[in-house]
Amino acid sequence: MQSNKNSFNSLLTMSIGMMVISFFFVGSLYTRVKFLEKELDAYKNVTGVVEKVNQNSPSNQPTGNNIPEIKGEVKLVDDDHVNGERNARILLFEYSDLECPYCKRFHPTAQQIVDTYKGQVAWVYRHLPLAFHANAKKEAEASECANELGGNLAFWDFLDALFIKTTSGGTGIALSDLPTLATEIGLNKIEFVDCLENEKYAQRVKRDMDTAALLGVNGTPGNIILDTKTGKTKLMPGAYPYEDFKKAIDEMLVNN
Repeated sequence: MQSNKNSFNSLLTMSIGMMVISFFFVGSLYTRVKFLEKELDAYKNVTGVVEKVNQNSPSNQPTGNNIPEIKGEVKLVDDDHVNGERNARILLFEYSDLECPYCKRFHPTAQQIVDTYKGQVAWVYRHLPLAFHANAKKEAEASECANELGGNLAFWDFLDALFIKTTSGGTGIALSDLPTLATEIGLNKIEFVDCLENEKYAQRVKRDMDTAALLGVNGTPGNIILDTKTGKTKLMPGAYPYEDFKKAIDEMLVNN
C-alpha cells in the first residue's frame, strides 16, 4: 500500500512539474508573440508602404499611385558623404538606418551600382535612423565621428564594417562594441569615444532626418535617383534589386 502511495505521489509530482513547465513555455511563447506583434505594428506605422515583408521581390514594391512623390528639391551639399565622383551625372541618394535589415541587404547593391557605372553614378548616404531601432541613431553619430577622424574613406569603411557585424533589427550590434569597430578600421579609440560620448554630431544626423521628412521620405532604405543634367528625379523606396536600378539609371542616361 505504501509503495502504491509513493508511486502515486511521484506521478502526481511529475505531472504538476510538467504542467508548470508547460504553463511557463506557453506564457513565454505568448509574450514573445505579443512582442513581435508590437514590433511589427511599430514597423508599419513608421515605414508605411516602403518596407514590405520581402523588399527584394518586385511584386512587393510600391507601384503606381502607391509611390509617394518627392516633395522638395534634391541636391548635393558640401558635407554629404559620397561614394564615387561628386560630379557624376547620376546621384543615388540613400536615406538609411544602420540597424535596418533591408538597408543591410541593399548596401552591396548600391556599391555594385557605383562600381558598374564607373564615374557616371555616385552614391550619397544620408541618415534616417528609425525610432524603434534603439541603436540606430547613436550608430549614425558614430559614423560621423569616423568621418571626422579618418575622412570620407573611413566613413564608408565604418558603414561596411558595421553592416557586416550587425544582425540588424534594432540592437544588432552593442553600442559598447562601436569603439572596437573604429579601431579595426584604423581610428584612434580614445578620440572616437570622446566624439561619440559628447554627441558631437547629433544635430548633423537630425539634419538628414529633417531633410528626409521635407522630401517625403519616411522609410528605409529611401532611395532617390537624381539626373543632375536634366534635374529629373525618381523615387525608389525599398531594397530593389540591382536590375531595377540599372533600368532606371539607363533610362536617364539615354536622355541626353
